[in-house]
Amino acid sequence: MEATGRVSLGTIAREWGRIGITGFGGPPAHILLLRRLCVERRKWLSPEEFEDGIAATNLLPGPASTQLAILTAWRLRGTAGALVGGACFIAPGLALILALAVLFLAGDPPPWVLGAAAGAGAAVPAVAVQAATSLLPASFTRAGRARAARVRWGGYALAGALAAVLTGPWLVLVLIASGLTEIAVRRQPGGAGLERPRRTPGGPLPLAVALPALGGLGAVAWTAFKVGALSYGGGFVIIPLMQDDAVDRYHWMTDGQFLNAVALGQVTPGPVVQTVAVVGYAAAGIAGGLLAAAVAFAPSFLLVILGARHFDRLRADRRVQDFLTGAGPAVIGAIAGSALPLAAALGHGWQWAVLGCALLWLVGARRGVVPALLAAGAAGVIAAATGLPLS
Repeated sequence: MEATGRVSLGTIAREWGRIGITGFGGPPAHILLLRRLCVERRKWLSPEEFEDGIAATNLLPGPASTQLAILTAWRLRGTAGALVGGACFIAPGLALILALAVLFLAGDPPPWVLGAAAGAGAAVPAVAVQAATSLLPASFTRAGRARAARVRWGGYALAGALAAVLTGPWLVLVLIASGLTEIAVRRQPGGAGLERPRRTPGGPLPLAVALPALGGLGAVAWTAFKVGALSYGGGFVIIPLMQDDAVDRYHWMTDGQFLNAVALGQVTPGPVVQTVAVVGYAAAGIAGGLLAAAVAFAPSFLLVILGARHFDRLRADRRVQDFLTGAGPAVIGAIAGSALPLAAALGHGWQWAVLGCALLWLVGARRGVVPALLAAGAAGVIAAATGLPLS
């Protein structure tokens, strides 16, 4: 996988910026827009090259659609293209979500704003359930037909769900342990015959001790780093971890405000990971929001720029595939489990009614996330206008 260097940086900035502005709907929308641009309209990449890019970025921690945007720009102009394309893809959504954070987290917002926030926040647990169920079929198929493999799949999923509800910041260790367990099982006689992995995750440990201890911006940076570097399977997997830091540990936000932050990450263009910018804003204003975004997205840029040439070999590594076979169901369980603490933050009967309708729309009818959140926000505005309790 090599960079071609045949497209101008101005073109990349314009086209990737346009996707950053119009990319409502999360990763499926981002992938569709990138494919239309790079494969169908401009023919910069072949269909096979684009599909290989999707497969490679899905192996990486972090926001996969953002990494695909960075990777496709890297294919066209190398490191400079990756930096320009990735920045232009991220910037529009970041600017919008910070502007909305200023409005929604203001000291004395008008009632309609509070109502919209309470309504949209009530639908967020349903979004988490939909995100989990959408990942389930492919992960279950990947486990294989063997009964033992499917039993392990269920165990990993249960472990992830329990970790999301009970362990908070230690969730990531459960995901890693699930992946390593699957590697160990498959290297046994009769398995895949794999060698023992030479490295175990441990590099970030000094940072894990030092940055949170700094408090303030150091704590914001550490929370954002975990979001950007450890979010296997999409942005929702880091919701329990981020909620623990933002609400329980550092008290930057209330439970209700955190629900609003997740909702904003869903209704704005760009990746769900930009929710961390709202958390950063709650902690330290605009500077905190910008710092959180920069730290959260930095691993994606580094992984693509430094590793793109090796992605084909990464995809062929059986240990990587086996790790994802174990970590994948744990991720799904964690995403589904995150719905419980999110729902527990709801405080009023009308919000539970909104949540029920959102579940029917998203999980029952399998319809879009953005319309659901906008409708839930509108319901909250109506609740505010009719005098229903908001906080």
